[in-house]
Amino acid sequence: MPEYSYECDSCGSRFSLISSISSYKAHPKCECGQKANRSYREDCLTINGSVKKGDGELKTLGDLAMRNTERMSEDQKAELHAKHNAYKETPSNKPLPKGMTRLKKTKGIKWT
Repeated sequence: MPEYSYECDSCGSRFSLISSISSYKAHPKCECGQKANRSYREDCLTINGSVKKGDGELKTLGDLAMRNTERMSEDQKAELHAKHNAYKETPSNKPLPKGMTRLKKTKGIKWT
């Protein structure tokens, strides 16, 4: 579960809470009884500015894909990239409809 850092404006104390994303509180109460504000500065130092979701909190395919990508090595990422883009490099031998021709691919041209 994610860990959130807070700082109280009244007494200046700092604390952190571990909770699921669904039970996240923007302004929990401090020990002094006042509302505390989220301290993003502390969170950025510990987890690169983002909150990582636990396995039970993955709700979309995008969340699952991002989690799996973060766990891969650079070699695995390069292998998948080559596998998924191989069709772009090899010309197709399928016959075209009558009256059509294939365009030759040129490198370095950027379409705007």
